[in-house]
Amino acid sequence: MYQDILMLLQNKAPSFSKGQRQIARYITESYDKAAFMTASRLGKTVGVSESTVVRFAVELGFDGYPSLQKAMQKMVVNRLTSVQRIEVANDRIGDQDVLSMVLQADMDRLRQTGETVDRKEFRAAVDAILNARRVYILGVRSTAVLANFLGYYLNYMFRDVHVVTASGISEMFEQIVGVGPGDAVIAYSFPRYSTTTVKGVQYCRSTGATVVGLTDSRLSPLGQNCDHVLVAKGDMVSLVDSLVAPMSVTNALIVAIAAKKEKELAKTFNNLEHIWEEYNVYEKQGEA
Repeated sequence: MYQDILMLLQNKAPSFSKGQRQIARYITESYDKAAFMTASRLGKTVGVSESTVVRFAVELGFDGYPSLQKAMQKMVVNRLTSVQRIEVANDRIGDQDVLSMVLQADMDRLRQTGETVDRKEFRAAVDAILNARRVYILGVRSTAVLANFLGYYLNYMFRDVHVVTASGISEMFEQIVGVGPGDAVIAYSFPRYSTTTVKGVQYCRSTGATVVGLTDSRLSPLGQNCDHVLVAKGDMVSLVDSLVAPMSVTNALIVAIAAKKEKELAKTFNNLEHIWEEYNVYEKQGEA
């Protein structure tokens, strides 16, 4: 239904009341802003009551305004340019305290992720990585930080880990050309979804590799091309893509894998502690 909202408004236009026509006109012309307004604010903007906005959502077939709002956000989030993101974010922030707003939004995304992430899919993802011949981690643009973070820790646990953060399609394929059966691929993609990542996982999957995707929806371009999907709620905050929830799911993957490889890791880190001590890798507490 997400992609059909504008068409739905057009088809139902003849039956709309005067107030509903005002709402429909505003959504059609400024859906990028309407998608992030409360029912009350949308009503004030177009000159109708909040209850009229709620009834309008029901008239369209939604169970309430939050469902309509979510549908609008899904429709527009991947279409917004960087300039539009700034405009929408500034409109949402208004006179609010930015720090409190962002922290609260991140906490909400964490809570939603905890409630919705599929535990069976999570366990399957952990097993796929543990049993892999080689591990490839794909994350471009803003998600490169997630790929590098996961790669940093998996390099302690596995001998053959490849972190691929190339943003160009040709460079991406040069780095994943050796992927095949028995390999595990972990890929990250959030709005605005990277074409490079999607094409990369399509190739990896075609070779027989097992693909684990971390994205915001099973229906996202990445989610539709993975064997296992871990849904982590992202959010758009001005130019920044909030990756707090995806990072938390990544942390959980690392902890779960480490627990399965406890004995091997103990030996590895025991050796590393001696090396770190000998070469003064870390500052020693209590020394001047």
